[in-house]
Amino acid sequence: MSAPLPRVPILGVPVSAITLDEAVMAVEDWILARQRHYVCITGAHGVIECQTDGSLRAIHERAGLVTPDGMPLVFMARRLGFPRTQRVYGPDLMRALTALSARKGYRQYYFGGGSGLPERLAARLTEQFPDLPIAGTFSPPFRPTTPEEDEAIVARINAAAPDILWVGLSTPKQEYWMARHRDRLEVPVMVGVGAAFDFLAGTKRQAPAWLQRRGLEWAFRLGTEPRRLARRYGRIVPEFMLRAAFQLLNAPSRPRRSF
Repeated sequence: MSAPLPRVPILGVPVSAITLDEAVMAVEDWILARQRHYVCITGAHGVIECQTDGSLRAIHERAGLVTPDGMPLVFMARRLGFPRTQRVYGPDLMRALTALSARKGYRQYYFGGGSGLPERLAARLTEQFPDLPIAGTFSPPFRPTTPEEDEAIVARINAAAPDILWVGLSTPKQEYWMARHRDRLEVPVMVGVGAAFDFLAGTKRQAPAWLQRRGLEWAFRLGTEPRRLARRYGRIVPEFMLRAAFQLLNAPSRPRRSF
């Protein structure tokens, strides 16, 4: 097993100060050891939600990894002494682990999204990676499931025996779902990737790479989905900027780590 990966507290949330390659290696370690972990792909949205939701913060603390999904978290981690931190973006991690799984035979299960979306995602990925083993797909209802429905979902996933369970339910719903099901599902790794289902299935456009590198992906997404995202980003962006500035101004000076 690899050594534990470092974490940096960003507004009190322990974010993994990692690279994409390190995230892929950690997930493969868990698959090989048959350990049960979940991965939170967290950007400014998730960090701000944790400010008023102690249960969600605790879920992040118990996660196997909390990857810096957005450049604002990467900038923060670097300023706080972890200069090698890279963005570990949900779609990028999904592509990298999909390529690895096609080579190594790790079985994938896609859980989440609207009707037909996980099937479309599986079809798109197997077009790109013909050797990719698909264990199953399932689109849950948008309403809360009954205990009986939930038991049936757990049994269905366990019977499929996946190595990686991709969860596309959006934040914070997917984090709560993974935490509640970690001990009931016999899958080594759950990864909450939210909109990556839509991006990799081709149902939504991704921001250009140059906007992503500058931490402006939120502006692109707001422009493409203003009605759905205006209220969210109108709260999250200024609140994150203010809280982050306060943390950096009050952070003790510390040596920069190369990890």
